[in-house]
Amino acid sequence: GNSQMGATIVDALDTLYIMGLHDEFREGQEWIDKNLDFSVNSEVSVFEVNIRFIGGLLAAYYLSGQEVFKIKAVQLAGKLLPAFNTPTGIPWAMVNLKSGVGRNWGWASAGSSILAEFGTLHMEFVHLSYLTGDPVYYNKVMHIRKLLQKMDRPNGLYPNYLNPRTGRWGQHHTSVGGLGDSFYEYLLKAWLMSDKMDTEARKMYDDAIEAIEKHLIRKSNGGLTFIGEWKNGHLERKMGHLTCFAGGMFALGADGSRDDKAGHYLQLGAEIAHTCHESYDRTTLKLGPEAFKFDGGVEAVAVRQNEKYYILRPEVIETYWYMWRFTHDPKYRQWGWEATQAIDKYCRVSGGFSGVKDVYSSSPTYDDVQQSFFLAETLK
Repeated sequence: GNSQMGATIVDALDTLYIMGLHDEFREGQEWIDKNLDFSVNSEVSVFEVNIRFIGGLLAAYYLSGQEVFKIKAVQLAGKLLPAFNTPTGIPWAMVNLKSGVGRNWGWASAGSSILAEFGTLHMEFVHLSYLTGDPVYYNKVMHIRKLLQKMDRPNGLYPNYLNPRTGRWGQHHTSVGGLGDSFYEYLLKAWLMSDKMDTEARKMYDDAIEAIEKHLIRKSNGGLTFIGEWKNGHLERKMGHLTCFAGGMFALGADGSRDDKAGHYLQLGAEIAHTCHESYDRTTLKLGPEAFKFDGGVEAVAVRQNEKYYILRPEVIETYWYMWRFTHDPKYRQWGWEATQAIDKYCRVSGGFSGVKDVYSSSPTYDDVQQSFFLAETLK
């Protein structure tokens, strides 16, 4: 990005280690030791800094045992704590690393915080308390969970917006894609991370998934299973690229699901994987659009120009990976290889890889950004 904080270096460290690129890993470690400085007068996203920086540093620490990564993660987490100084304890979306002043995005439903942001801190913060012996991090995220448990949920669904001043939901918009996605993922992974002892997280996950299946998951006229978005009592028949991670999530959560429904959730994961593969296969570049519709004869295709881009996102490949692990059906490896070839053909540039602005164009233009999650997630 535009900052000098080295997001790609930090976010991709564990990928380097897993790939056996230890010289490059040590180079990244040296840069972090000498140059990664959090005393900058910079406003950052609490969520993005947590998943990309703290998550990246903790992963590098657990893989390598190098203390510098733990030290930097704890330093940075301390800079995020002022974001929790709200009347409810629900953190602001952004915080200034120097001043500690927090605020929310101007566009977010009357000053609300966002479910996928304040709900995607749990794993890293639990590990920070485990590593430091300081319960402050654990207490912050458990307070968020307790507050969410007490709240009424319309139709059993979690709205994407919650006001940190009043503790009330904002606009009744529920999504398993952007604004909601990783909240559900972290509930499931909190349970797995606890060696399946955190039954509270599992219950929250199961309850949420049941409501999502009842209200958001539908079959298109062409037989494609999709996950729509709930907006003020109305189902929008549109699915985002971000939502495609849910196929893998359903498969991952199949073991331990209620009422012996493991087979059901594995099948649901397979259906979502198929739909997301179709969203790729129906483009010129064989890369998926940012969002695609199931409406008026349109099936798994982007309609609006501002939804036709691909920014090196990992969610579809992630679902292929999980489905391969759980079923060993070779088609998932084939689909992953097809996506890899398309990325190499259409996104590779002299300085790395770039997103493309229109996956339906035979002569795509670049957005000139290599997102840190490309190396941290997509390639992994």
